[in-house]
Amino acid sequence: MSDPYNPEDDGAQMSFDRDMSYGDYLGLDRILTAQAPLSTAHDEMLFIIQHQTSELWMKLALHELNAAREAIAAGAFQPAFKVLSRVARIFDQLNSAWDVLRTMTPSDYTTFRESLGKSSGFQSHQYRLIEYVLGNRNLNLMKVHDHRPDVLALLEGELARPSLYHVTLEALAGATGHSLPDAAYQRRAPHAHVPEVEAAWREVYLDTTRYWTLYELAEKLVDLEDYFRRWRFNHVTTVERVIGFKRGTGGTSGVVYLRKMLDVELFPELWSVRGGL
Repeated sequence: MSDPYNPEDDGAQMSFDRDMSYGDYLGLDRILTAQAPLSTAHDEMLFIIQHQTSELWMKLALHELNAAREAIAAGAFQPAFKVLSRVARIFDQLNSAWDVLRTMTPSDYTTFRESLGKSSGFQSHQYRLIEYVLGNRNLNLMKVHDHRPDVLALLEGELARPSLYHVTLEALAGATGHSLPDAAYQRRAPHAHVPEVEAAWREVYLDTTRYWTLYELAEKLVDLEDYFRRWRFNHVTTVERVIGFKRGTGGTSGVVYLRKMLDVELFPELWSVRGGL
């Protein structure tokens, strides 16, 4: 019988008394000790880790969305396309997380639900930031963060900037020569359908050869929203599967509230233009 494989024989470093290790670089001691269940229920660990990992993916999504916004504003469309494709796949990862959480039954959830108190994913400031970056700037949702001045400052900082869709519309107007009204650039309200914006996108979709870059940008945004909608839909079905139509721990109407969110369109003109082509 041959001796067991020894990575040291291949030159692998085995001592890290003086050098940074894998765990050091990733801060694994902090990450792996950040789970503190408040009950003895087996499934609470699943619930905590699913939400913590989702928040990490959202942090990356924000990092990439900000990069995409800056690239589009600078006219660097190819790098923006790469980043937007990555964000769509991040939401695919977030989607997969619901598949794991759905293995938790209503009976499992009731064993620790009271431990959550009034905490709820509805209160995620990173999710709110993602919506604000994408253009769904509902100011009514800021009040839930009143107890965190630092978070309010982050949200206000985002509201002071043009959204990802705003910089896209600036590129659209510049390339097509369409004059878009102020309603297309509202920073402190959710973006709503603007006929002039749809008309500009219609020109792009009817002459893709001339406007190929804008056409590709539009489809990247549609792809992103497609994955974002799937995430929302899977959220709804997961919540309904686990708690039915009970109210959420944060006081929302639960499934009813989440179903309302399914009707929100981030880039409405990119969807409506399809019916007129």
